[in-house]
Amino acid sequence: MPASHASPDPRPARPSGAPSGSERAVLIADTALALLTARGMRGLTHRAVDAAAGLPQGSTSNHARTRQALLEVANHRLAEREARVLRVRELTDPAGGVEAVAEGVAQALHRYLTHHRDLLVCRYELALEATRRPALRQVFDDTGRQFREPLLALVSALGSPDPARHALALIAWAEGMMFSCVAGSAHSRSVSLEELRAGCRELLAGMTAR
Repeated sequence: MPASHASPDPRPARPSGAPSGSERAVLIADTALALLTARGMRGLTHRAVDAAAGLPQGSTSNHARTRQALLEVANHRLAEREARVLRVRELTDPAGGVEAVAEGVAQALHRYLTHHRDLLVCRYELALEATRRPALRQVFDDTGRQFREPLLALVSALGSPDPARHALALIAWAEGMMFSCVAGSAHSRSVSLEELRAGCRELLAGMTAR
């Protein structure tokens, strides 16, 4: 079945009544991500977040005074939500070998591609903006370590003779697959769990072949 490309509503669900300070912070961050998905980087402004979140004017500026601060808020929230989707630190024990690891990685990617494509759009918006903002680049790279470091440990435990290079290859394959399926050449089709499993298995087998 072709993937849906309907524009998301930039108004995330929120609790009834006036939000507490912590709830307001989450609401602002989630609304910023929703705006990035629906309108792109140019559509993300403090005023737009206030309006979409149903908050009094100036609320977002009080929480994140500058645009850089607002982008950092969005980036940190994206990393939190991605961590819950990918659950990289819960991937299969590498003692199960290539088959088990390939299954775990494929399941994580399939879960992301099937139910959370909007987060990937946010990731691409922030990644591109980070190429123009060194301060955001630092934040983007720092939050990305929660995904890179466990994959490095995985390929090392599988017996890779060059874990750093192979972890980079695995990450590049996963990121390339996600981009192709959301914004690239395969955007109009759904990639199956079996396709992801087979691709990851082949890659890992080649890395660990003796």
